[in-house]
Amino acid sequence: MTATQPLSGRNILVTGAGYGIGREAALTYARAGATVLLLGRTQEALNDTYDLIEAENLPQPAVLPFDLENNDEEAFRELADLIEQHFEHLDGALLNAGVLGQRAPLESYDWNTFQRVMQVNVNGQFLLLKHTVPLLRKAPADASIILTTSSVGREGRAYWGAYSVSKFATEGLMQVLAQELENTSQIRVNCINPGATRTTMRAAAFPGEDPSTVAAPADIMELYLHLMSPDSIGTHGQGLDAQPKRAPSQG
Repeated sequence: MTATQPLSGRNILVTGAGYGIGREAALTYARAGATVLLLGRTQEALNDTYDLIEAENLPQPAVLPFDLENNDEEAFRELADLIEQHFEHLDGALLNAGVLGQRAPLESYDWNTFQRVMQVNVNGQFLLLKHTVPLLRKAPADASIILTTSSVGREGRAYWGAYSVSKFATEGLMQVLAQELENTSQIRVNCINPGATRTTMRAAAFPGEDPSTVAAPADIMELYLHLMSPDSIGTHGQGLDAQPKRAPSQG
């Protein structure tokens, strides 16, 4: 392992790896020497990320088509078994996938949409963690879990509905898991709030915003790499911001 290859020889799972922050994180981790497991619901998008990594002659990634909206626990167990069969263990996991849902008052929020957001952003994250933490425990050295939060998961904001609620739950999930693993493993658990970033989800949330005024995913990767690498040993149970805080209306 070198300063330029801090993830050399490591197996890193990235969810939502087909687009935006997930794709950029997968590229960043591969450039740092990791074998990246690309998980997402859209095979074509995952293949595009795979091709970008291959084009740079980086460690060969793996494509894992999987929909976190699936509420069958057996599917998550089978996914973990597949990872163990081919890779034996994980050294890190970035849980980046999520859905926005509606921007609407709670009193008129669609129930099916609320359930879908909570399934993908909370229940799916829980099931993925439940079945991959044993693989992270098998890491030869340290291991890292990064969950994805938001400013609206730290202070509720009108009209953000299920997304805001789900991110409060994500913060809680991180804190509970971090305490449980603190003295029983070499796994550290933290949250990243990416802040205002040029993604499809951001464009849906702020359709009138000029995308050139917000950071590109590549601009915020420093923290993502730091928390995934051994340099962050000792950082545990923290909710961290990838960018300086902006005004409340900006993400």
